[in-house]
Amino acid sequence: MGDRMRILVAMSGGVDSSVAAARLVDAGHDVIGVTLHLWDYPDDGSVRGRCCAPEDQHDARRVADALGMPHFAFDRREAFAREVVEPFVEAYLAGETPSPCVTCNRGVKMRELFALAQRLGADRVATGHYARVVRSGGRAELHRARDRGKDQSYYLHTLEADSLARLELPLGDATKAEVRAEAVQRALPGAHKGESQELCFVPTGRYDAFVAERAGARARPGPIVDGAGRVVGAHAGLHGFTIGQRKGLGVALGAPAYVVALDAERASVRLGTADELLAGSARLRGARFAADVMLPRAAWVQVRARQEAQPATLERSGDDVLVRFERPVRAVAPGQAAVAYDGDRVLGGGTIGEVLA
Repeated sequence: MGDRMRILVAMSGGVDSSVAAARLVDAGHDVIGVTLHLWDYPDDGSVRGRCCAPEDQHDARRVADALGMPHFAFDRREAFAREVVEPFVEAYLAGETPSPCVTCNRGVKMRELFALAQRLGADRVATGHYARVVRSGGRAELHRARDRGKDQSYYLHTLEADSLARLELPLGDATKAEVRAEAVQRALPGAHKGESQELCFVPTGRYDAFVAERAGARARPGPIVDGAGRVVGAHAGLHGFTIGQRKGLGVALGAPAYVVALDAERASVRLGTADELLAGSARLRGARFAADVMLPRAAWVQVRARQEAQPATLERSGDDVLVRFERPVRAVAPGQAAVAYDGDRVLGGGTIGEVLA
């Protein structure tokens, strides 16, 4: 990073952002900690160790105090509900499987952090994400983290060039084990805190119950049909299903069956075989790529946060981008993000719309 800068660092109260802040302080920068209050939880102690959980602001402030740096908390609950939670519910009702962490980073966290950095006179924004910003020839590129098992570049793929130029990711070259050990060695508050595994606003992991509670009568029951269109069961709403799902279907066909299609217009769930889950291509809406990326081109495309990228060709198709996979890919779900890579570099991506055979 070179010369001393004023850097605004996002602090969740967890181990990763705490170590990121500590590294920036050690490097001699003027560091300001910021916590965004995004969601409310019951104060009965049932939710701990989650992103945005009730104790997080307190933990973040304790870390900031230990590091001798200022800390501020900002209420962004309204923006989070509008930009993340409401679209999450709507997507499930429409038979899609959303990527709320992508939406949150694009529409709330990064947008708010860069705006706050400007207000507070900060030169750059830093987070505890596991990804890397590579600067070369006056250009800033987003790359995968060294720790591929923790890589979070998928969630940050919508960041544009001007944001990447002002972004610092201090953990990009570290492994999770190294970061945890560093937090313990530094005796940072919360060094032994557990990792969050579920969405911050659905800590139970029961997405169906969360959507049902907020959707009310808009959650339409409908039929479950087999490959021939025969009704084999009924469901309480499309929000209880996702493409590729095998368990919890509520029906038995005598052979392995998977959710292969969700029809919001008919409120129907279609079951099929594993072979019917294979997609040869997918159409992306709202796709954006780095300025130097010209289509058509070959790339490796990742269609879920924890799925291996697959070789494909990207090409323009009207207002959309068509991804043609070299080999059929399993369980490509509308609503998820599809992110394109060239080696470790993120080229860009979009939201999966239509899935094609």
